Amino acid sequence: MPARPGKAVHRPTPDRRRRRYPRYRSSFPVVVTLFAGGEYQKREAHCKDLSEAGIGILLAAELISGEVVSLGFTLPGLPVLWDVRAVLRHRRGYQYGFEFLALPGERRVALKNYLNSLDRADQDDGT
Repeated sequence: MPARPGKAVHRPTPDRRRRRYPRYRSSFPVVVTLFAGGEYQKREAHCKDLSEAGIGILLAAELISGEVVSLGFTLPGLPVLWDVRAVLRHRRGYQYGFEFLALPGERRVALKNYLNSLDRADQDDGT
């Protein structure tokens, strides 16, 4: 099934901190690799939104804020498998927000190009 980015309704909250980078709706599978119980475990997840600095995913697991994981994914339309280290910054239920720890220059450029093809998740679409 092809990834089809969508739009989200933006409802600004007066006391909410402003993000460094805009988020973009995206949809693709993600494999989360974490160290738990003395061994590496892989969990299937799904990307909901993406930015230059991180990724929002749906994940049926219990992770602790600050935990470092490896995220494996392929951006739709690009043939390269990404393996990115990321730290868990926030969680709401099964929605997790990860910040990328380091992206090489060529990956950062590829990510920016991909994001430019998507709709921003934090803009009001009028619905």
